[in-house]
Amino acid sequence: MKTYKGTFKPRNPEKYRGDLSNIIYRSGWELKLMAYLDTHPDVLQWSSEEIIIPYRSTIDGKVHRYYPDFLVKKRNRQGMKETVLIEVKPYAQTMEPKPKKSRSKRYLSEVRTWAINSSKWKAAKEYCDDRGWKFMIMTEHELGV
Repeated sequence: MKTYKGTFKPRNPEKYRGDLSNIIYRSGWELKLMAYLDTHPDVLQWSSEEIIIPYRSTIDGKVHRYYPDFLVKKRNRQGMKETVLIEVKPYAQTMEPKPKKSRSKRYLSEVRTWAINSSKWKAAKEYCDDRGWKFMIMTEHELGV
């Protein structure tokens, strides 16, 4: 499996809010979404990993920092402005792992990942609710990959 990582150079830098020299994508899916956000006329502003949301991990009980993938200000289908916080994840990571009889390293890793992501997404949802924003997890299904 080929992994895509690199720096994104926007065609419309005036739409980006943040450090233009440090727009990092960590997957082909993020790259695809960046290209869409950069060129779509309904996207007014966007940023990548520019917001920090504190969250308490259910793994260790400590407060950590979560950097959601994207913050997007856009016009919705009704022409109204809205703000959406977006996390890009594989669909498989958006569901709790099914309990298994054997506690393999892979299964334990999946459970840990799910616990951490759930803590992050709960904090992100509350953060968005407090601001009147939407929180969305985009998978390969939404991205058409």
